[in-house]
Amino acid sequence: MRRICVFCGSNFGRRPVYRKSAEELGRWLAERGLELVYGGGDVGLMGALANAALSAGGCVIGVIPRRLSEREVAHLGVTELRVVETMHERKALMVELSDAFVSLPGGLGTMDEFFETLTWAQLDIHRKPCGLLNTGGYYDQIVGLLDRFVEDGFLSPRNRELIIVRESLDELMTALMAREPIEAEQFFERDLS
Repeated sequence: MRRICVFCGSNFGRRPVYRKSAEELGRWLAERGLELVYGGGDVGLMGALANAALSAGGCVIGVIPRRLSEREVAHLGVTELRVVETMHERKALMVELSDAFVSLPGGLGTMDEFFETLTWAQLDIHRKPCGLLNTGGYYDQIVGLLDRFVEDGFLSPRNRELIIVRESLDELMTALMAREPIEAEQFFERDLS
């Protein structure tokens, strides 16, 4: 693996552990010579993540829609800043550039990016590992919902395995690095009655 895409909030959140986790991940990637791909912002957890990677000598590639860039939230100090026209282009380029995906705490945008990337894995558009860093139990309810999807027949157990969830940064990154590509199960039902 060469590039890791990280989805995270444009705010810091109310718990200091979220910022700490973003900064730890930025340093972790840089110290191992892995490049960071992220949403291109200089605000919230995104800014903390990018600044930590840059401070540790890492390569940081930001991908940001022009509209957000014009609102002065773009990080102008990253190694490479790619400005695209739409959010859809942003996600597609982030997926194209990256070898794996990690979601830190965040809000609707983070969930949109994570679930679209995960859906593309389920549709076999890519076979790149997807992970949730469950900092302070932040994603406990999402993990419960994913398990409910399986329980109620809307997600196959094999496709549930596409998602790696860990509370420890080292454990998550070790699992992502070791993950062999999983072929998603084509999972649908037809009423043949």
